[in-house]
Amino acid sequence: MHRLALNENPLPPLPTVTNAIARASREANRYPEFFPRRLEQAIAAWQRVPGSCVVAGPGSVGVAQHAVQALVRPGGTLAYGWRNFDAYPLLAEMTGVRALPVPLLPGGHQDLDRLAEAAADADAVILCNPHNPTGRLVPAHELKNFVSAVPTRTTVLLDEAYIEFVQPPERPETTQWIHEFPHLIVLRTFSKAYGLAGLRVGYGIACEDLARRLRTRQLPYAIGPVAAAAVEAALGCASELEERVRLVAGERERTARGLAEQGWQVLPSHANFLWLDEPERTGELARLLERAGIQGRVLPGEGVRLTIGDRADNDAVLAALSAGGRAA
Repeated sequence: MHRLALNENPLPPLPTVTNAIARASREANRYPEFFPRRLEQAIAAWQRVPGSCVVAGPGSVGVAQHAVQALVRPGGTLAYGWRNFDAYPLLAEMTGVRALPVPLLPGGHQDLDRLAEAAADADAVILCNPHNPTGRLVPAHELKNFVSAVPTRTTVLLDEAYIEFVQPPERPETTQWIHEFPHLIVLRTFSKAYGLAGLRVGYGIACEDLARRLRTRQLPYAIGPVAAAAVEAALGCASELEERVRLVAGERERTARGLAEQGWQVLPSHANFLWLDEPERTGELARLLERAGIQGRVLPGEGVRLTIGDRADNDAVLAALSAGGRAA
């Protein structure tokens, strides 16, 4: 079975990271830090921000939950584009706030104007960049204009789970924007580019006041010693991890070209997945993928998201869908 439904990194952790995991596992009988302050300081130094501005949690979605709990009033409103990451409506439901989904524009773009309008009457707004599931990127200048347009009484949660897959010239330096925007929280994760999805570590970067409010919702002992050790080791492997990101991005472009040549409508992606914008052919796509033993994220009547796997996975996708493309 080709596992291409969850946007996992097809490559295992680097040897340096697996060695750190092995060492830390020998002390799995011991509790970790009550709160992950050492890890937060390490992330802060790596991101060149004050330690008081970083909050770590169980995945970026865990930090997002802290934010909604701390910053959205009971019965308040959480706005976001839709379709989007499936956790957003769940966050609203779990925390008892009103969800306000804003439809996407044609071509998989988030409607920044309507999102800004919705944010004016909301307690918080989530913007996913690059967007999940379409892979679309909001350029830095448009993104900054959007954050500027949102009233400072409304918190902007900028979900950058896939930001490492954006080429550096196009990658906005949002972690430095927290000094300009006191209502901005940048969410990042070690699950995607760093290949540590099973260890569940993410972090948020915000001004000191927002970070302090998020910490009021942190659970004690939420990040175990094995996960913390893996992340700290990964922080020292920048060049190796960048090479892995380039490999995934290269496979993404190769697979996208192949699918486009077959006649499938594939949106440009800045993440580690591709979106087949084929709302009328999702049933056919699902059958072709299932027949080849490929797990994809099929959204009936909308499209199909396919994670970029290793070369064999991606070749399997191209072979499976060759029979259905319009150019076939």
